[in-house]
Amino acid sequence: MSKICQITGKKAQIGCNVSHSKHRTKRSFDVNLFSKKFYYVEEGCWIELKVSAAGLRLINKVGLDAALKQAVSKGYVDWKDIKVIGD
Repeated sequence: MSKICQITGKKAQIGCNVSHSKHRTKRSFDVNLFSKKFYYVEEGCWIELKVSAAGLRLINKVGLDAALKQAVSKGYVDWKDIKVIGD
């Protein structure tokens, strides 16, 4: 899978390494991404998400259910793409 946060939609950005002589070479700025397990109370099961640090803060702030509904409405994740661990 690609390095995209399933909650915030953040993905890698492209930039340049700039040397002392101002020579520019392409590089990518990756997302601070984690594979985390959460207990989804509404469904009564464990799910696994790829979330960034900002996504973790958002889940702590508004709750897992609200964050998932917001991510689905914005198109960052689909319900069928959420990995359910052990029903």
